[in-house]
Amino acid sequence: MARLLDLLRPAMSILPEVAKPSKTIKFQEKVLWTAVALFIYLVCCQIPVYGIRNASSSDPLYWMRVILASNRGTLMELGISPVITAGLIIQLLAGAKLIEVNEESQEDQVLLNGAQKFFGLIMTIIEAVAYVSSGMYGDVRDLGLVTALLIVLQLFVAGIVCLLLDELLQKGYGLGSGISLFIATNICETIIWKSFSPSTINTGRGVEFEGAIISLFHMLITRSDKVRALKEAFYRPNLPNITNLLATILVFLIVIYFQGFRVELPLRSQRQRGNVGSYPIKLFYTSNMPIILQTALVSQLFLFSQVLYRRFGDNILISLLGRWETPQYGQSVPVGGFVYYISPPGNLNEMFADPIHALLYIAFMLGSCAFFSSIWINVSGSSSRDVANQLKSQGLILVGHRDEPKEMIKTLDKYIPIAAAFGGLCIGALTVIADFLGAIGSGTGILLAVSIIYQYFEMFAKSDFIPEYFE
Repeated sequence: MARLLDLLRPAMSILPEVAKPSKTIKFQEKVLWTAVALFIYLVCCQIPVYGIRNASSSDPLYWMRVILASNRGTLMELGISPVITAGLIIQLLAGAKLIEVNEESQEDQVLLNGAQKFFGLIMTIIEAVAYVSSGMYGDVRDLGLVTALLIVLQLFVAGIVCLLLDELLQKGYGLGSGISLFIATNICETIIWKSFSPSTINTGRGVEFEGAIISLFHMLITRSDKVRALKEAFYRPNLPNITNLLATILVFLIVIYFQGFRVELPLRSQRQRGNVGSYPIKLFYTSNMPIILQTALVSQLFLFSQVLYRRFGDNILISLLGRWETPQYGQSVPVGGFVYYISPPGNLNEMFADPIHALLYIAFMLGSCAFFSSIWINVSGSSSRDVANQLKSQGLILVGHRDEPKEMIKTLDKYIPIAAAFGGLCIGALTVIADFLGAIGSGTGILLAVSIIYQYFEMFAKSDFIPEYFE
C-alpha cells in the first residue's frame, strides 16, 4: 500500500521552494535577511485588498488575529493561519503515526516538509474562498464573479509570499521562523499602537486619544482638575489606559523571570571520557505551543458561536452555546452561554461582579493549557522516549546510567511529563493574571510575544554579533 507521502511526491515538483544556502550564512547576514522578511510582511500588512466593499463591520475573526499575525482588509488578511493550520495537522498526523515517516531518512523529512507546504497552499485557497463567500468583503452578488475571484487570487498570492518568507528563515538564511517573527511583530505593534496611537475617538465624554500615554499627557494639559485627569488616564473604560500599560510591563517581567527556570541533566559521551554537556529541561518545556493550541480552539468556537447566534439567535441551543452583543465601541463580546464562561473577564471589577464566571474561566484555562502541553510532547517528538532515542543516536547517555534506553526513559519520565504539565499550568495561570489585570494585547498575546522575543534574545546571546558589531 502506497504511503501518503509517496502519493504527494508528484506535486512536490511544482511547489514554490527556497533553495538551501550553498554556503554558511554569517550571523550578520541572517539578521539582514530577517529584517528584509519582516519588512515585506509589514508592507503586505498595509496594502489593502483590491475589490472589497465592506470591511468596517464587526470582525468575526477578531479573537483569532492575535495568533494569526493578520491584519484585516489587507493582503495579510489570512496571516499565518494556513501555514500554522497545515503544520499542526501534519504534525498531529505524523505524531499519531497516521502518516508513516522515517525520521532517520532525509528524503522522508523533505517529503514531510513538502506535504506541509502543499496542505498550506490548499488551506490558503479554502480560507480565501470561505472569507469571500461568508460576506466579509460584501455580498458576493454585489462583488461579481470577477472581483470575487480577484480577491481570492490576491489572498492566495499573499499566502504564498507568507509561506516562502517562513521557509526563507527556516532554511538558514534568517533567524528563527517566519511564524514566530510575524506573531511577535503583530503583538508588539498592537501594544505600541495602543500606547502611542494619535487617533481620536468620541466616547461620549468628549474626544479622547486612543493611545494611553498620549491620552495621559493630553488630559494633564487640557483638564483643569489634574487629579481627576490622572484618575481618568489610569482607569478610563473601553480604551487603553495607563493601568493596562503597567500591567503589560509587569507580565513581561514575570514571564521573562520564569523563562530561566530549568533543570540541567549532565550527559557523557560513549565515545570519549568525561562529561560533554547537559540536556536542559525548561519549565516552559513545550514553549508557547499550549497557548497557541488553546487559543486556536477557543477562537474557532467563538467564531462558530457568533455566526450561529447572528442567524439563529432565537434558538435555545444556540443561546446556550453563546449569546453575543456588539457595544457602541469595540468588537462583539459574549454575554451569556458556554463561550461566555470560557472567555476572560474584562478587568478586576468584572471578575468580582461575576465570580462564577471568573472561577470557571480560571479552571478552563489552567486545565486546557496543562492538557494541551501534556499531549503535545507525544505528537511533537519531545517525549521521554523520543529524547532518549535522540541522545542515543548521538552517542550520548545520562551521567550515572548504563547504555540502556529504558533507564534513560525512566529518569527522563521524572522530569519531562511534569515539566510539560506544570509548565502548561503556569502558562495558563500567567494568561489569566494578564487578562484580569487588563494587559494590552491580551494575556495570550503577551505570552506569545515574550516567549518568542526571548528565543531571539537567546540566539543573539549565543552569537558574538553584538560585541563584534560594536568593536
